Amino acid sequence: MPEMPEVETVRRTLTPLAAGKTIKRVDVWYDKVIVGDVKSFQQQLKGKTIEKIDRYGKYLLFRLGDLTIVSHLRMEGKYRLTTADAPREKHEHLQFVFTDGSALRYDDVRKFGRLQLVETGTERIVTGIKHLGPEALSPEFTEDYFAKALKNKTKKIKNLLLDQTVVAGLGNIYVDEVLWQAKINPVAEPKDLTKQQVQDLYEAINSTIKEATKLGGTTVHSFLNAEGQAGGYQDRLEVYGRAGEDCLRCGEKLVKIKVNGRGTTYCPNCQRLKS
Repeated sequence: MPEMPEVETVRRTLTPLAAGKTIKRVDVWYDKVIVGDVKSFQQQLKGKTIEKIDRYGKYLLFRLGDLTIVSHLRMEGKYRLTTADAPREKHEHLQFVFTDGSALRYDDVRKFGRLQLVETGTERIVTGIKHLGPEALSPEFTEDYFAKALKNKTKKIKNLLLDQTVVAGLGNIYVDEVLWQAKINPVAEPKDLTKQQVQDLYEAINSTIKEATKLGGTTVHSFLNAEGQAGGYQDRLEVYGRAGEDCLRCGEKLVKIKVNGRGTTYCPNCQRLKS
């Protein structure tokens, strides 16, 4: 699933391609991609101009004045700019046809992604965004907030970091990476962590997300930005996808386990569980 750096990369590459374009019509080839009534979605968007594209967590927000399209890419959703009359590819489920003859198409092999049209200003009330906590690098995501969010929790630390109500935008890849950087075992509980470890984890989250975003995200399966380019952070991964290889810090073999059903790679030496 695209995580915060990937979705931010999509936003940055999509903005110069789509911002300023006016929607002539919307063709929907798979109704379930739309949350709500499809015909209403199509009718309300006629004549609307994409003013800008924002993002919160893993959600894209297409701003059209009084209306906003909230788009969640889920597992493999992606956008690409083409022409309105270009042959439709197998997994394309929707296209926004613009008045200049170009079209923005949504492609999703797994069909899990969704688009929802809401009144601007209500997106944090009526969509999944309402459940999200602050995102990494935001003014709200302070070290004090993070420490309090972990306090008295009995979940495993990996599960907490994947909990979007705690911090928005982190997924399996970056959680494995930040836990390795902070030398924290993925099944440790917050009560097992020292104040210094919590601080190290907070700093690792911010630095990793910042660097991954700078490099255009991580491509380990099918992620491409709006220009069809892969990310660059996969070349920096230190544990994710490296099970059985040597730890880059101590040389111990990396191990892969399941934590709440999620594949998890860590170093049994660097990330020892407190006894």
